[in-house]
Amino acid sequence: MPVAVRAVRLGLCPYAAAVRAQDRCVGLARDGAESVVLSEPARPVYAWGLRGAPSAAAAAALRARGAGLAAVRRGGHITFHGPGQLLAFPVLDLRRRRLPLRRYVEALQALVLGLCRRLGLPAARALPPPLTGVWVRDSKLCAIGVHCGHYITSHGLALNCCTDLSWFDHIVPCGLEGKGVTSLSHELGQHVTVDEVLQPFLDSFQEVFDCTFVFPEDPED
Repeated sequence: MPVAVRAVRLGLCPYAAAVRAQDRCVGLARDGAESVVLSEPARPVYAWGLRGAPSAAAAAALRARGAGLAAVRRGGHITFHGPGQLLAFPVLDLRRRRLPLRRYVEALQALVLGLCRRLGLPAARALPPPLTGVWVRDSKLCAIGVHCGHYITSHGLALNCCTDLSWFDHIVPCGLEGKGVTSLSHELGQHVTVDEVLQPFLDSFQEVFDCTFVFPEDPED
């Protein structure tokens, strides 16, 4: 029987608010309630995980461009989050699902690949480890960076829908020299919003993680 997962839809909101909602969901997951937090960053933010923090001078330069800065508990180097991007933070119990962390990351990639097929982008692909995410040619469409503590996942993926890709020009995205960044809008040749992607994303999530969704009326619940 499919597991029920709470879909917490925050819409356009600050990156920090999405992280706080995720942290509340981590507490609920310890009591058995799984969630996925979905949002679109309201303002530009550069975030980095356990590696790749910018130097003080580089951080000051990014801040001068009008972006926020955030250090977060996940794997991966610095990347960009901003309007036009779908952020998805699945908060799942890998022990209950009997899912090793490596296979969980592969499941996130499969989820986005399924979404791309639904949208008419069969050229999207996953690359062999240690590269993660979803790519079109040598350009990353979706970044993946996760944290897992006591078998509970947090953070997750950032899918470029109609993101202003010029924000990536000021960093080495995910620490990968010589690789590009792309978006659904660029690849499909039409403006694709986060709202338009949300339902096919949920459909693909249900398919990959064998779940059904419940939608809390209040995202704070």
